[in-house]
Amino acid sequence: MAHCNLLVAIAAVVVLLFVAVVTTEASGGIGFNLHHRFSPVVRQWMVDARGGGHGVPGSSWLLPEEAPAVGSPEYYSALLRHDRALFTRRRGLASAADGQSTTLTFADGNATRLDTYEYLHYAEVEVGTPSSKFLVALDTGSDLFWLPCECKLCAKNGSTMYSPSLSSTSKTVPCGHPLCERPDACATAGKSSSSCPYEVKYVSANTGSSGVLVEDVLHLVDGGGGGGGKAVQAPIVFGCGQVQTGAFLRGAAAGGLMGLGLDKVSVPSALASSGLVASDSFSMCFSRDGVGRINFGDAGSPDQAETPLIAAGSLQPSYYNISVGAITVDSKAMAVEFTAVVDSGTSFTYLDDPAYTFLTTNFNSRVSEASETYGSGYEKFEFCYRLSPGQTSMKRLPAMSLTTKGGAVFPITWPIIPVLASTNGGPYHPIGYCLGIIKTSILSTEDATIGQNFMTGLKVVFDRRKSVLGWEKFDCYKDAKMQEGGSPDTSLGSPAAAAGDSTPGSPSGDYAPSVPLPWENNATNGPYYYPGRVPLTWPARSGSGSGSGSSSRVSFGGLLSLILLHVLVVTSVTW
Repeated sequence: MAHCNLLVAIAAVVVLLFVAVVTTEASGGIGFNLHHRFSPVVRQWMVDARGGGHGVPGSSWLLPEEAPAVGSPEYYSALLRHDRALFTRRRGLASAADGQSTTLTFADGNATRLDTYEYLHYAEVEVGTPSSKFLVALDTGSDLFWLPCECKLCAKNGSTMYSPSLSSTSKTVPCGHPLCERPDACATAGKSSSSCPYEVKYVSANTGSSGVLVEDVLHLVDGGGGGGGKAVQAPIVFGCGQVQTGAFLRGAAAGGLMGLGLDKVSVPSALASSGLVASDSFSMCFSRDGVGRINFGDAGSPDQAETPLIAAGSLQPSYYNISVGAITVDSKAMAVEFTAVVDSGTSFTYLDDPAYTFLTTNFNSRVSEASETYGSGYEKFEFCYRLSPGQTSMKRLPAMSLTTKGGAVFPITWPIIPVLASTNGGPYHPIGYCLGIIKTSILSTEDATIGQNFMTGLKVVFDRRKSVLGWEKFDCYKDAKMQEGGSPDTSLGSPAAAAGDSTPGSPSGDYAPSVPLPWENNATNGPYYYPGRVPLTWPARSGSGSGSGSSSRVSFGGLLSLILLHVLVVTSVTW
């Protein structure tokens, strides 16, 4: 293939940088549909927010032509930087819990480490009456939701500002309110003060947000899927962010930030406590094509597999930790004991010996393709393979699983990262694949982490009330449990699929179908689909109407760094 101009790319089964649109699932829960930050949708939103594409010097919001192509080596490097940032945050919070010093500490609680690459998920939310739309960053390491509001010092990039005076449902939050917990400021102002001040500080170059708390409605949809659900106005307390500092002035979270932690001030906690969702839990469904779904209030099915959530060693009890007792590759098993963080916000899976060596060497001895090295950007993956000319599927995918505490078996249905290439600017096509497991020492972390790639083909339930992790093989498109049996689909994508054939397929057996991946040449205006088969359309470009053209799928993943697998992180609000 020396005559080809190959643009090697790892298929982002785990895609970071998302924008979410709040809609409904057929089950009646409230959830988010996600789009990665470099998708055409988000790129156009960025251009529109900048008044036609003129950026602000120093802003972290990249113009479309500046953003790395999805699946490019630069994009892949961003995934690893994101994982590294999460591990750094995890170590910092653990040190604070152990009484050790951190980079920066505050008197009223732990701080959240922030850098540009941590805000990899975004949600389009609607607040107030009449409603206004905001493109907010989702932070799983903090709790408070805040919006730029009555700005004294905010990023100058054309983002929407929240104005209490323009919303008929806006209310002030006085110091006597149960969610006003900043004793220093309230003691000075007195409990009768009409406005409760807030201040959130993040461990990154003096980055923070401050202002006053307000209450208004967050617009959601509940019940009856297909976009025909009942409108819900959820009363939410959030910050009217008058002063932003540090990274926020350079464009990070310019449209606001939604904390997704366990504290009572967070939006997930508010939804559960108000009874708007049936259970204090949420589910995440991951498909082979990278499309997924997060649904609040979903406790899963009665026959799903489950294991207790635990806390051990340096791992914070605020993370979703499980205990693993054995690993199996085909018929070969090894007893091993370790605790792992289950984290969809991490792109790949990180293991230490002996688990790493057992899984990788047994996988390596069972695949038929020849080993390959793909050069700079891919050296973190020790086990990569090349396909023969014209080959689009693995010849054999070994069965892999983890046995968890209590005996429940966690199936690993798709641990593969496809390697794609484009010939002379044509459609991307598979040329190989890598095993998406990285040794923990590569990123200088001691924590084993089950990343989003190990959750592919499953619906994973995080039941915060029962303190259990549940899972089952699931068809995210049909919102139905997979039938057991059948042969695994080992296809890595096809030229036709990569060219933009994105008609939702029907899976066979117990694996999700082979579907197109969201490469740049697919990025055209037109409808796309996500689990639940509810169509959305690309935002209309100025002067182009609603747009038309071939359809494409938009990638999902890293999820809820939505969100939410760090939802239990120690709060970062300094009250």
